[in-house]
Amino acid sequence: MKKMKVLVADAINEDGIAMLKNEMDVVVNTTISPEELVATIKDFDGIVVRSRTKMTKEVIEAADNLKIIARAGVGVDNIDIDAATENGVMVVNSPESTSITVAEHTMGLLLAMARKIAIADKSVKDNKWEKKKFMGVELRGKTLGVIGMGRIGSQVVNRCKAFEMDAIVYDPYLPDDVAEQMGVRLTDLNTVLKNADFITIHVPLTEETKHSISDEQFDLMKENAFIVNCARGGIIDEEALYTALSENKIGGAALDVYENEPPKDNKLITLDNIVLTPHIAASTKEAQKGAAIIVAEEIIDLNNGKTPKNVINLPRIDNRLKNELKPYMEVCERLGSFISQSLKGKVKEVEIIYCGELASLQNQDILGRCVLKGILDSILNSSVNTVNSLNMAKTRGIKITEGKTDNAKGYDSLVKVRAKSTKDSFSAEGTFIHEPKIVKVNEYWVDVKPSGNMFIAKYKDVPGTIGLIGTKLGEYKVNVGIMQVGRDVAGGEAIMILTLDHPVPDKVIKELIDLDYVFDATKLKL
Repeated sequence: MKKMKVLVADAINEDGIAMLKNEMDVVVNTTISPEELVATIKDFDGIVVRSRTKMTKEVIEAADNLKIIARAGVGVDNIDIDAATENGVMVVNSPESTSITVAEHTMGLLLAMARKIAIADKSVKDNKWEKKKFMGVELRGKTLGVIGMGRIGSQVVNRCKAFEMDAIVYDPYLPDDVAEQMGVRLTDLNTVLKNADFITIHVPLTEETKHSISDEQFDLMKENAFIVNCARGGIIDEEALYTALSENKIGGAALDVYENEPPKDNKLITLDNIVLTPHIAASTKEAQKGAAIIVAEEIIDLNNGKTPKNVINLPRIDNRLKNELKPYMEVCERLGSFISQSLKGKVKEVEIIYCGELASLQNQDILGRCVLKGILDSILNSSVNTVNSLNMAKTRGIKITEGKTDNAKGYDSLVKVRAKSTKDSFSAEGTFIHEPKIVKVNEYWVDVKPSGNMFIAKYKDVPGTIGLIGTKLGEYKVNVGIMQVGRDVAGGEAIMILTLDHPVPDKVIKELIDLDYVFDATKLKL
């Protein structure tokens, strides 16, 4: 197996680098410029970044061989996810590595705001003793407002409970029963802003969240409320924050992240009622080591033919579900390829039905992507994988529908795929019984392993037709390994599926179609 070539473009823990070097060809260049990156990225299969290196559309489109972008951390706003997806590049991060670290830093900032620790420290170091000036407030009995109840937000809540705080949460994606289990009250954003004494932000920076905390939101907050942002700069409108702090509309703020970093000539620096740290919430020895090891493992998994677990531009599934779906990922890709090569004309519609036990599982989206990969691989010259297959199908105007049914026709699980073109329609059904199997083609029951060189013929079920096809193949030294036939009624239309030792020459296909009672003949390569 060819070793991947990986560029480590930002500083990460040496343990992660050592793991990568043990498995593949690694280049470490933590000072590489954007211009140098564009010029050299074509030479690499993978790249490791933190927040310094910007993986822009220009960089990604220049990366002819790039398969994976690994972010040693959580935030991926320095990576053009859409460009990566369009070009079939996996984007992974290490969300679990920094959860505790960022939550602890958030707690530090909450305490620093409540007890005026930063300005008190500066006062003492200036040889002053201003005890009355630094009257603080307790956390006990106060209401914590959490915007975004993910890994970090939930860890902050756990720690605030130890301080005897109540918690209210705004998270449109958090189910009610999960919120109840966590011991928090789920509500809307305005209610959080109106009622919380301390507010902490833990959401990504998106078009929807950019400046989601601005003048209107500050007007809703209590006069003595505090707000902290360890998530991403730009979520809080810094001009609006300056106004709110300078006019004492709120009690104080703490930021670890900024709209522009470093925050040079930022008016917030002049204020005493704000605590500022230089984007260090994730900067602990433990977190950096964990992040480096996690992204190294992700790249190594990809190099070994496995699917990394923290892929941003793929549906996220846990290990248990991944193990259940994995056999059917291969089934689905083979079905897609089989159908695509058998169908005449350009694919216009694809219908995917998950049957039996598969119907009860979540995240079948990954299976649909595998079907589309198989379909598109057969008809496109560009690189197709499970990351970009859905996007590539949609951009080509392919209508995709998915459905579920409990009826698996006697099997535990079954996947049915039907494709339509302007000229034709074709369907196949597959399952996994120790290996991928196709059990039905159009309306004919078969038992076929979709692998290697294959051949399909549609013919009239009359005596001698099978012999004619076999004789013609024999004339050209094409040896048949396995034969499967199916028919609707005696004397009606039938189908023959062959597994061959060698591919059928194009001229043989033409001669087969010219035979009496042979309607169609197609060669496949799976």
